[in-house]
Amino acid sequence: MKVIELLETRRGQWRELEMLCTQLEGNPRRLPGSTALRVGSLYRAACADLALADSYQLPPNTVSFLHQLVARAHNQLYRSRRVETRKWTHELLYVVPRRLYQDWYLRLAFVLFWGLFIGSLLIARESPEFVKEVLHDEGIEGLREMYSRQLAGRDAQINSRMFGFYVFHNAGIGLKCFAAGLLFGIGGLFATVFNAINLGTAFGYMSSLSGDMRRNFFEFVTAHGPFELTAIVLSAAAGMRMGFALIATGGLSRTEALHRAAKEAFPTACAGIFLFIGAAVIEGFISPSALPYWFKAAVAAVTSGMLLFYFLILGTAREESETAGTTPTVGAPHA
Repeated sequence: MKVIELLETRRGQWRELEMLCTQLEGNPRRLPGSTALRVGSLYRAACADLALADSYQLPPNTVSFLHQLVARAHNQLYRSRRVETRKWTHELLYVVPRRLYQDWYLRLAFVLFWGLFIGSLLIARESPEFVKEVLHDEGIEGLREMYSRQLAGRDAQINSRMFGFYVFHNAGIGLKCFAAGLLFGIGGLFATVFNAINLGTAFGYMSSLSGDMRRNFFEFVTAHGPFELTAIVLSAAAGMRMGFALIATGGLSRTEALHRAAKEAFPTACAGIFLFIGAAVIEGFISPSALPYWFKAAVAAVTSGMLLFYFLILGTAREESETAGTTPTVGAPHA
């Protein structure tokens, strides 16, 4: 069969593809599965026909028609996805806070971390032996040396480099907490306890000192502390959820249970990443600056208020609307 005769037999498929493109262009919603398969099949056939028409130099009007048809079908199959602002706003302001608020692993990590942090801080203020047992001589000396000099600000280029360092450093802390949780959840508990006791002891020891060293310490850590400490809790909680899923599988295989837990831990892990980045911005540009302490304390107050609003107010507001009769868009995650 000659090429021109072969292409003539394809005209019915071209007309079908043209008709489907016209329908889809008038209705720009997502393609139904069966229609997408049919359009894909016709599109591939039209591409082959266009290659034949070009190779054998068929009449220009046939080649032009096939070029336009292939382009139209391509646009329908691979159309760019527009950002759905309302959908993303709903996810970020309603669905994610609700999931985080109902996450029992996050609640466990939160209570464990802050309970041990505050307890270690109070003990460290009164017991030098406890401080030495936790931080050792090297850690104590490192803290004293680091905060022996008054904060006088840094060059903008140095701040930019330190911002990159803090992002890398904070990401490392978060990754360690998350990865530890994968050890059947026990590692996550250990990472939470370890960080809480070490950080609480450092805060307690520095608060027990007097003079410039104490003032320098709190001038540096106050502004970025809320974001960074909360991010540690979130990272540990996300890892624990996945780790404990390997033990309590809920009747699923371990692979399926891990896959489900990964989807449920995703909002928690993402929130931790955003907070680590936010902490790095503050730690790189505000914490080491010569700005007055009241300004840094105001930054800490604002960021703490943001955290309370997002995790507590938005998280409970969705529940209240449901009790009033609103049907939830996304179901609650498994605890």
